[in-house]
Amino acid sequence: MNVPNLKKSSETNWTRIDEMTDESIDTSDIPPLDETFFANAKLRLPKQKVSITKDNLIIDNSTVTVTVPATTANLGPGFDCIGAALTLYNQFKFSLLDSTAEISVISVSGAEAERVSTGTDNLLYQSFLKFYQHLGQTPPPVKMEIQLGVPLARGLGSSATAIVGGLVGANLLAGSPLDNIDVMGLAIDLEGHPDNVVPALLGGCRLAAAGLSDEPQRRRENFWEICEVPWHDDVVPVVAIPDFELSTAEARGVVPTEYSRGDAIFNIAHLGLLLRGLETGRGDWLKSALQDRIHQPYRKGLIVGYDAVRSAVMAAGGYGMVISGAGPTLLALAEKSVSAGVAQAMELAWKSEGITASALALAIDFQGSTFLKT
Repeated sequence: MNVPNLKKSSETNWTRIDEMTDESIDTSDIPPLDETFFANAKLRLPKQKVSITKDNLIIDNSTVTVTVPATTANLGPGFDCIGAALTLYNQFKFSLLDSTAEISVISVSGAEAERVSTGTDNLLYQSFLKFYQHLGQTPPPVKMEIQLGVPLARGLGSSATAIVGGLVGANLLAGSPLDNIDVMGLAIDLEGHPDNVVPALLGGCRLAAAGLSDEPQRRRENFWEICEVPWHDDVVPVVAIPDFELSTAEARGVVPTEYSRGDAIFNIAHLGLLLRGLETGRGDWLKSALQDRIHQPYRKGLIVGYDAVRSAVMAAGGYGMVISGAGPTLLALAEKSVSAGVAQAMELAWKSEGITASALALAIDFQGSTFLKT
């Protein structure tokens, strides 16, 4: 399996990057994500806060900044096995502290910052610890600065960014003792499934399948076979992010544990069609390919206005709509020339249901996690 190395980036952007240059696309009417957009979201109270005094100095030349993209998983029929990285980012800065510092410190900025724990239960911190536990080493004291650009608990892989960010940052500070395959294996172990963490680490659209477990001397971290899925540049991912949450546990709780042979065959066929549709950009294939019988029929009832938003997508010329990850964010695929109109239609449809939403016409991030050492 060929896994590319992480790219060092000269950019330090962590918010949306709009890579679409078609002047006919007008996104001026699409409101940005801001503090007030998430005002209705329930708060997650921080646990055991950690702090640091001004006397604990950062060691020179020992800071790394890791930028990790948001991801959208499942893409309709590809439940738990396919995901794509998007041009929306979280950024994580790690600075080694002087050995006199007894603890690490975590700070958070950006929209929804108050909802992220700055205690030892923080997922970024837990991932950082996991890395050193894997090496059998004691983690060094470190200052962690989190800049949020990916909405929390909305089906856009915010937890995957923290897992990947923590592992990549720890690996860099430790002198990169693990390769990308090792890091990917740890990330999948922490997340429990590959569809978000793999594209967050490697970029692009990725299909993950379990390898042959009985191969002799096969590394546990290399159990997964990862396939890059070509994505046509005229197929635009449009995300509509509502101002309410849907927990992954709740979304998984409504999914059946058994299916008929007919439903299994239906999804296998449509996943194959999806792969070809994404590669070729054929809209007729994509319109059919986005159908699913494994998870979406059961989850859509948890998302207020789902049917209204889907009807709006189709009326605006989109290829179709699916639930992004566990939701509640909805993902539409559209031709570039109509993507802005599809985004506006999704917002208006949700507004008619009494839901405030922010819709963004994005692009696929093909770099994955990048880093900058200072």
